[in-house]
Amino acid sequence: MSKIGERPIILSSAVTLTIDGNKISIKGPQGEMSFDVPKEITLVKEENNLLIKRNNNEKKVRSLHGLYRQLIGNAVIGVEKPWEKKLEVVGTGYTVKLQGEDLVFKIGYSHLVTFKKQPGIKYKVEGNNKVTVEGYDKQMVGQVSYQIKMIRKPDVYKGKGIRYLGEKLRIKPGKKAKAAGAAA
Repeated sequence: MSKIGERPIILSSAVTLTIDGNKISIKGPQGEMSFDVPKEITLVKEENNLLIKRNNNEKKVRSLHGLYRQLIGNAVIGVEKPWEKKLEVVGTGYTVKLQGEDLVFKIGYSHLVTFKKQPGIKYKVEGNNKVTVEGYDKQMVGQVSYQIKMIRKPDVYKGKGIRYLGEKLRIKPGKKAKAAGAAA
C-alpha cells in the first residue's frame, strides 16, 4: 500500500484546481501547471482536500499512485510559493552578475560564460557570488540549478567552482601532502 499516495493534498484558498477527466490544472499566484493523469488513477476533490485513489493494486499502478500524488502536491505548493535552490560561486576572482535576465559568470575561463534565462525560472544574485534559482516547477528548478553547477564543477583539490549553498565537498590531498605523509 502506498503510504505517500494515501495522504491527502491540502489546498489553500490561493490555489484553483480544475479536474477534467484525466487532466488536472492547477493555478496560483506564481503560475499554472497541468498534468495528464493515467486512467488507473482517480482524482477526488473534497472541500479543501484532493485525494488520489487507484483503481487496482498492480505493482505499476501502486508506484504511479505515489508518483502522481507527489507531483501534484509539489505543483500545488509551487504555484503558491515558488521553489528555490541556492548556489554559490567559490574561488578567487570567481564572480556572477545578473545582466538583464541572464546570468554572466566569470569563473576562470578565458571568456565570460552567459547562462540564458529559462521560461518559468527567475534568478536572483546576492553579492557577487550567490545565485538563487526560483520557479513554480520543482523539477525545472532542480534541473536549471544542476545545469548552472555543471558550468564549472567544484574542483576536488581546491574546492573552486559552482556548488549548492551548504554543500560539503571532500577535498583530496595534493601530491605534496601525500609525499610528506609517506616520508614521515
